[in-house]
Amino acid sequence: MLAESPLRIALLIDADNAPAEKLDEILTELSTLGVINIRRAYGNWTKPALQGWQARLLEFALRPMQQFDYSKRKNATDMAMTVDAMELLYTEQPDAFGIVSSDADFTPLVMHLRAKGAAVYGFGAQQTPLPFVNACSRFLYLEALGQVPAEHGPAEELAEAIAQAVVPAIPPLIVPGEGTANARPATLRVPSQQLRQDRQLLGLLRDAVNATQDEQGWARVGAVGTQIGNKASFDARNYGYASLTKLLAATQAFEMRDEGTSRVAVRDKRQARAQ
Repeated sequence: MLAESPLRIALLIDADNAPAEKLDEILTELSTLGVINIRRAYGNWTKPALQGWQARLLEFALRPMQQFDYSKRKNATDMAMTVDAMELLYTEQPDAFGIVSSDADFTPLVMHLRAKGAAVYGFGAQQTPLPFVNACSRFLYLEALGQVPAEHGPAEELAEAIAQAVVPAIPPLIVPGEGTANARPATLRVPSQQLRQDRQLLGLLRDAVNATQDEQGWARVGAVGTQIGNKASFDARNYGYASLTKLLAATQAFEMRDEGTSRVAVRDKRQARAQ
Protein backbone atom coordinates (compact mmCIF):
# COMPACT_ATOMS: atom_id res chain seq x y z
CA MET A 1 0.00 0.00 0.00
CA LEU A 2 1.42 3.36 -1.04
CA ALA A 3 2.02 5.91 1.71
CA GLU A 4 -0.10 9.03 1.54
CA SER A 5 1.81 11.97 0.09
CA PRO A 6 2.33 14.94 2.44
CA LEU A 7 0.52 18.19 1.76
CA ARG A 8 2.30 20.56 -0.61
CA ILE A 9 2.18 24.01 0.96
CA ALA A 10 2.83 27.45 -0.55
CA LEU A 11 3.89 29.99 2.07
CA LEU A 12 3.23 33.64 1.22
CA ILE A 13 4.32 36.30 3.71
CA ASP A 14 3.24 39.92 3.85
CA ALA A 15 6.50 41.21 5.32
CA ASP A 16 5.01 44.69 5.79
CA ASN A 17 2.52 43.17 8.27
CA ALA A 18 4.50 40.35 9.88
CA PRO A 19 7.44 40.18 12.34
CA ALA A 20 10.59 38.48 11.07
CA GLU A 21 11.34 37.00 14.50
CA LYS A 22 8.30 34.69 14.28
CA LEU A 23 9.35 33.04 11.02
CA ASP A 24 10.97 30.05 12.73
CA GLU A 25 7.78 29.24 14.65
CA ILE A 26 5.63 29.65 11.53
CA LEU A 27 7.79 27.23 9.54
CA THR A 28 7.80 24.77 12.42
CA GLU A 29 4.00 24.84 12.56
CA LEU A 30 3.54 24.37 8.83
CA SER A 31 6.20 21.65 8.60
CA THR A 32 4.06 19.44 10.86
CA LEU A 33 1.31 19.60 8.22
CA GLY A 34 3.27 19.05 5.03
CA VAL A 35 6.17 20.13 2.83
CA ILE A 36 6.62 23.87 2.23
CA ASN A 37 7.62 23.76 -1.43
CA ILE A 38 7.09 27.47 -2.16
CA ARG A 39 8.39 30.16 0.21
CA ARG A 40 7.98 33.81 -0.69
CA ALA A 41 8.09 37.04 1.30
CA TYR A 42 6.64 40.22 -0.18
CA GLY A 43 7.57 43.79 0.59
CA ASN A 44 9.32 46.94 -0.48
CA TRP A 45 12.80 45.87 0.51
CA THR A 46 14.16 49.41 0.06
CA LYS A 47 12.41 50.40 3.29
CA PRO A 48 14.60 50.51 6.43
CA ALA A 49 11.76 48.91 8.42
CA LEU A 50 12.32 45.61 6.56
CA GLN A 51 16.07 45.35 7.12
CA GLY A 52 15.53 42.79 9.89
CA TRP A 53 14.17 40.35 7.32
CA GLN A 54 17.40 39.90 5.36
CA ALA A 55 19.04 37.39 7.68
CA ARG A 56 15.78 35.42 8.00
CA LEU A 57 15.33 35.24 4.23
CA LEU A 58 18.75 33.69 3.84
CA GLU A 59 18.44 31.39 6.85
CA PHE A 60 15.14 29.82 5.79
CA ALA A 61 15.53 30.02 2.00
CA LEU A 62 12.68 32.43 1.40
CA ARG A 63 12.43 34.13 -1.97
CA PRO A 64 12.13 37.91 -1.54
CA MET A 65 9.52 39.44 -3.84
CA GLN A 66 10.15 43.15 -4.43
CA GLN A 67 7.09 45.37 -4.63
CA PHE A 68 7.55 49.14 -4.83
CA ASP A 69 4.95 51.51 -3.40
CA TYR A 70 2.94 53.11 -6.19
CA SER A 71 1.55 55.87 -3.98
CA LYS A 72 2.54 57.46 -0.69
CA ARG A 73 1.38 55.89 2.57
CA LYS A 74 0.00 52.83 0.75
CA ASN A 75 1.95 49.71 -0.18
CA ALA A 76 1.05 47.35 -3.01
CA THR A 77 2.25 44.19 -1.28
CA ASP A 78 -1.22 42.75 -0.70
CA MET A 79 -2.13 43.04 -4.38
CA ALA A 80 1.12 41.39 -5.48
CA MET A 81 0.55 38.52 -3.05
CA THR A 82 -3.02 38.07 -4.26
CA VAL A 83 -1.96 37.93 -7.91
CA ASP A 84 0.75 35.37 -7.15
CA ALA A 85 -1.57 33.25 -5.00
CA MET A 86 -4.09 33.04 -7.84
CA GLU A 87 -1.38 32.11 -10.33
CA LEU A 88 -0.01 29.42 -8.02
CA LEU A 89 -3.50 28.05 -7.42
CA TYR A 90 -3.97 27.25 -11.11
CA THR A 91 -0.37 26.45 -12.12
CA GLU A 92 1.47 24.75 -9.24
CA GLN A 93 -1.82 23.69 -7.59
CA PRO A 94 -0.55 23.37 -4.00
CA ASP A 95 -2.71 21.49 -1.48
CA ALA A 96 -2.58 24.35 1.01
CA PHE A 97 -1.49 27.95 1.43
CA GLY A 98 0.14 29.61 4.41
CA ILE A 99 -0.82 33.31 4.52
CA VAL A 100 1.11 35.42 7.01
CA SER A 101 -0.47 38.82 7.51
CA SER A 102 -2.75 40.79 9.80
CA ASP A 103 -4.43 42.56 6.89
CA ALA A 104 -8.13 41.84 6.42
CA ASP A 105 -7.83 42.73 2.72
CA PHE A 106 -6.78 39.10 2.15
CA THR A 107 -10.20 37.81 3.23
CA PRO A 108 -11.66 37.52 -0.32
CA LEU A 109 -8.50 35.73 -1.48
CA VAL A 110 -8.72 33.21 1.36
CA MET A 111 -12.38 32.54 0.65
CA HIS A 112 -11.62 31.93 -3.04
CA LEU A 113 -8.69 29.60 -2.31
CA ARG A 114 -10.85 27.52 0.03
CA ALA A 115 -13.71 27.44 -2.45
CA LYS A 116 -11.30 25.91 -4.97
CA GLY A 117 -10.34 23.16 -2.53
CA ALA A 118 -7.10 24.51 -1.04
CA ALA A 119 -6.61 24.70 2.72
CA VAL A 120 -5.49 28.06 4.10
CA TYR A 121 -3.45 28.37 7.28
CA GLY A 122 -3.42 31.96 8.51
CA PHE A 123 -0.93 33.61 10.84
CA GLY A 124 -1.32 37.13 12.20
CA ALA A 125 -1.21 39.42 15.18
CA GLN A 126 -3.82 39.46 17.94
CA GLN A 127 -5.51 42.52 16.41
CA THR A 128 -6.17 40.73 13.10
CA PRO A 129 -9.79 41.47 12.06
CA LEU A 130 -12.17 38.57 12.66
CA PRO A 131 -13.39 38.29 9.04
CA PHE A 132 -9.89 37.28 7.96
CA VAL A 133 -9.48 34.96 10.95
CA ASN A 134 -12.80 33.23 10.32
CA ALA A 135 -12.15 32.81 6.60
CA CYS A 136 -9.05 30.65 7.16
CA SER A 137 -9.14 26.89 7.57
CA ARG A 138 -7.13 27.52 10.71
CA PHE A 139 -5.70 30.73 12.11
CA LEU A 140 -2.99 31.07 14.74
CA TYR A 141 -2.12 34.28 16.53
CA LEU A 142 1.60 34.95 16.28
CA GLU A 143 1.72 35.86 19.97
CA ALA A 144 0.58 32.32 20.81
CA LEU A 145 3.17 30.48 18.70
CA GLY A 146 5.76 28.73 20.83
CA GLN A 147 4.30 30.11 24.05
CA VAL A 148 2.13 27.24 25.36
CA PRO A 149 3.96 25.50 28.23
CA ALA A 150 4.29 21.72 28.40
CA GLU A 151 1.52 20.29 30.58
CA HIS A 152 2.25 16.56 30.50
CA GLY A 153 4.91 13.95 29.97
CA PRO A 154 5.91 12.12 26.77
CA ALA A 155 3.41 9.28 27.31
CA GLU A 156 0.48 11.67 27.66
CA GLU A 157 1.71 13.71 24.70
CA LEU A 158 1.68 10.58 22.55
CA ALA A 159 -1.84 9.65 23.70
CA GLU A 160 -3.00 13.20 23.02
CA ALA A 161 -1.54 13.09 19.52
CA ILE A 162 -3.35 9.83 18.82
CA ALA A 163 -6.63 11.27 20.10
CA GLN A 164 -6.27 14.28 17.80
CA ALA A 165 -5.23 12.21 14.79
CA VAL A 166 -8.85 11.76 13.72
CA VAL A 167 -9.24 15.52 13.36
CA PRO A 168 -9.00 16.60 9.70
CA ALA A 169 -5.65 17.68 8.28
CA ILE A 170 -6.95 21.21 8.72
CA PRO A 171 -7.66 21.54 12.43
CA PRO A 172 -9.95 24.53 12.79
CA LEU A 173 -9.75 27.33 15.25
CA ILE A 174 -12.23 28.82 17.66
CA VAL A 175 -12.10 32.57 17.37
CA PRO A 176 -12.11 34.22 20.81
CA GLY A 177 -15.52 35.66 21.61
CA GLU A 178 -16.11 39.34 21.75
CA GLY A 179 -15.40 41.05 25.03
CA THR A 180 -13.24 39.42 27.67
CA ALA A 181 -11.46 36.87 25.50
CA ASN A 182 -10.32 39.46 22.96
CA ALA A 183 -9.03 41.74 25.69
CA ARG A 184 -6.24 39.41 26.84
CA PRO A 185 -2.84 38.71 25.27
CA ALA A 186 -2.84 35.52 23.17
CA THR A 187 0.17 34.17 25.06
CA LEU A 188 -1.66 34.01 28.40
CA ARG A 189 -3.83 31.11 29.46
CA VAL A 190 -7.43 32.19 29.84
CA PRO A 191 -8.62 31.19 33.34
CA SER A 192 -11.61 28.91 33.79
CA GLN A 193 -13.84 31.67 35.11
CA GLN A 194 -13.23 33.76 32.00
CA LEU A 195 -13.80 30.77 29.71
CA ARG A 196 -17.17 30.13 31.34
CA GLN A 197 -18.19 33.73 30.60
CA ASP A 198 -17.42 33.32 26.90
CA ARG A 199 -20.85 32.31 25.60
CA GLN A 200 -19.66 32.05 22.02
CA LEU A 201 -16.94 29.57 22.97
CA LEU A 202 -19.15 27.47 25.26
CA GLY A 203 -21.93 27.40 22.70
CA LEU A 204 -19.58 26.18 20.00
CA LEU A 205 -18.11 23.47 22.25
CA ARG A 206 -21.48 22.29 23.55
CA ASP A 207 -23.01 22.17 20.08
CA ALA A 208 -20.10 20.03 18.88
CA VAL A 209 -20.36 17.66 21.85
CA ASN A 210 -24.14 17.33 21.44
CA ALA A 211 -23.76 16.61 17.73
CA THR A 212 -21.27 13.78 18.24
CA GLN A 213 -22.37 12.21 21.53
CA ASP A 214 -23.46 8.62 22.02
CA GLU A 215 -26.55 7.40 23.89
CA GLN A 216 -24.90 8.14 27.25
CA GLY A 217 -23.92 11.64 26.18
CA TRP A 218 -20.20 10.90 25.72
CA ALA A 219 -18.35 12.31 22.70
CA ARG A 220 -14.82 11.51 21.57
CA VAL A 221 -12.64 14.62 21.58
CA GLY A 222 -11.42 13.84 18.08
CA ALA A 223 -15.00 13.79 16.78
CA VAL A 224 -15.71 17.05 18.60
CA GLY A 225 -12.74 18.66 16.86
CA THR A 226 -13.90 17.37 13.50
CA GLN A 227 -17.40 18.76 14.00
CA ILE A 228 -16.06 22.17 14.99
CA GLY A 229 -13.79 22.10 11.95
CA ASN A 230 -16.79 21.74 9.68
CA LYS A 231 -18.38 24.79 11.26
CA ALA A 232 -15.67 27.29 12.20
CA SER A 233 -11.91 27.58 12.62
CA PHE A 234 -10.19 26.49 15.83
CA ASP A 235 -6.92 26.21 17.72
CA ALA A 236 -6.88 25.80 21.51
CA ARG A 237 -3.50 27.53 21.71
CA ASN A 238 -5.19 30.85 21.02
CA TYR A 239 -6.66 30.42 24.50
CA GLY A 240 -3.32 29.34 25.97
CA TYR A 241 -4.03 25.57 26.05
CA ALA A 242 -1.92 22.94 24.34
CA SER A 243 -4.86 20.88 23.06
CA LEU A 244 -8.62 20.78 22.66
CA THR A 245 -8.80 18.29 25.54
CA LYS A 246 -7.10 20.73 27.90
CA LEU A 247 -9.37 23.54 26.82
CA LEU A 248 -12.51 21.45 27.32
CA ALA A 249 -11.37 20.49 30.79
CA ALA A 250 -10.52 24.09 31.68
CA THR A 251 -14.05 25.28 30.93
CA GLN A 252 -15.30 23.04 33.78
CA ALA A 253 -18.48 22.59 31.73
CA PHE A 254 -17.75 19.00 30.75
CA GLU A 255 -17.05 15.68 32.41
CA MET A 256 -13.87 13.97 31.22
CA ARG A 257 -13.32 10.24 30.67
CA ASP A 258 -10.15 8.33 29.79
CA GLU A 259 -7.96 11.44 29.93
CA GLY A 260 -4.39 10.83 28.80
CA THR A 261 -5.45 8.06 26.43
CA SER A 262 -6.49 7.85 22.79
CA ARG A 263 -10.08 7.24 23.98
CA VAL A 264 -10.47 10.55 25.77
CA ALA A 265 -14.13 11.66 25.73
CA VAL A 266 -16.26 14.46 27.18
CA ARG A 267 -19.87 14.89 28.29
CA ASP A 268 -21.85 18.04 28.98
CA LYS A 269 -22.31 18.29 32.76
CA ARG A 270 -25.82 19.66 32.29
CA GLN A 271 -26.88 16.53 30.43
CA ALA A 272 -25.17 14.30 32.99
CA ARG A 273 -27.21 15.91 35.79
CA ALA A 274 -30.42 15.52 33.76
CA GLN A 275 -29.75 11.82 33.28
